[in-house]
Amino acid sequence: MTSWRLVVMATLVGWAADARGAPSPVENVDAFVQTELARQKIPGMAVAVVQRGKVVLAKGYGLANVELGVPVSPETKFLSASVGKQFTAAAVMALVEDGKLSLDDSIVKFYPDAPWRWRGITVRHLLTHTSGIPDYDSSAFDYRKDYSEDDLARIAFGMKLEFEPGTRWNYSNTGYALLGGVVRKATGRFYGDVLRERIFVPLGMKTARVNSESDLIRNRAAGYQLDKGELKNQEWVSPTLNTTADGSLSLSILDLVAWDAGIRTRGALRPESWNTIFAPVRLATGKTYPYGFGWFVDDFEGQARQHHGGAWQGFKTYIARYLADDLTIMVLVNLADADPGELARDIAALFEPKLARSEAPIPDRDPEVTDRVRRLIAAAREGRLSPDEFAWVRAGFFPSAPKAYQEALQGAGALMRLEPLWVREMGDDRAFAYLATFEKKGAFDVTIKVAPDGKLAGFGIRPRAPRS
Repeated sequence: MTSWRLVVMATLVGWAADARGAPSPVENVDAFVQTELARQKIPGMAVAVVQRGKVVLAKGYGLANVELGVPVSPETKFLSASVGKQFTAAAVMALVEDGKLSLDDSIVKFYPDAPWRWRGITVRHLLTHTSGIPDYDSSAFDYRKDYSEDDLARIAFGMKLEFEPGTRWNYSNTGYALLGGVVRKATGRFYGDVLRERIFVPLGMKTARVNSESDLIRNRAAGYQLDKGELKNQEWVSPTLNTTADGSLSLSILDLVAWDAGIRTRGALRPESWNTIFAPVRLATGKTYPYGFGWFVDDFEGQARQHHGGAWQGFKTYIARYLADDLTIMVLVNLADADPGELARDIAALFEPKLARSEAPIPDRDPEVTDRVRRLIAAAREGRLSPDEFAWVRAGFFPSAPKAYQEALQGAGALMRLEPLWVREMGDDRAFAYLATFEKKGAFDVTIKVAPDGKLAGFGIRPRAPRS
């Protein structure tokens, strides 16, 4: 069988500049990535583009290890971060097909010591972030201590549920870490071994694996972060926290290319399992939230999109599949401060210009929400955001997010304009996006998500990156 490397090499030949001398999309990506490496101070990046089933780009840029001067190649291994959740979900579905568990099994079946209130939580709830189990809070445990799967479960047992299972959506790394224990208890095997046997090997993901601090992993990249603009190694965490099922894989961009091909051909799993993975979760009210099993499933610029990002240990990751255009963009970077989601969207637009993000504001049909956003921005600048207003945000939002917002808005000057960009229903919540323009720091993207009770389920402020 032809290797993915040979397929990549062969297809790249056909993407030279056209007869008029205009740059090809691949050449445009090369120029764009080099600009972003410098602008965002990213040490290294790997990018893959698959269009209509053909691998048109799979390439490394910059450095995998700055101290050793090792360049990124298509074989360089990055930590998956939360992109790894989709692989955990696939492993669970393989066990469903085997009859070893059911999506509607209560997790008390696998964790008999769980609190009484957990009896209504199912495997499906864990996969879709609708369990009500909070995200691990940094105050709950020591990131430098080794924990077993049972230790992490006991920490989770001590958390108060944020809502009744199935009634809301709230992202929970805890839930996916618990799925690793579900796989072990259903099979007697480590989830990484199940992944290798049922997903990685059948799909030709030749180097994908669960991360290990002690094993020798060829082509392993180092993770980095910025400290006051200076590049530093990522902070150390205990080895066991780099093996959990919420996103601790080591993989290359070629592994992701093979993964995309497996999804495209519905490999490793039955077609009905893939349909279940990509179906938006239905809440207790009957409304759907745009998340399946380890994937966000929504619309972008008028077409269906399947996507997910990740952030962990000095790495950022992102994969997006635009179904109408049959286009997949995959980005792996080794900098905690980078934004691979924005990079992926800009790269997608180089291949399909209609995917360029619309910047046109919409009429303000919700002036009360707009006024609320103005007040929230003012409160964020002054460090006055109140937890009482944020009943439904994920654990750990306070105090880190408000502190980051306050720092980002320092010296921004007066708020000159606040323009609505879109309004969406997400389950029972309403989500709003705005472009905020400040006198001295320019444009910021602001998002807010309002629950039916009027309390906030999300709030975000980030500087808008200049277009390269």
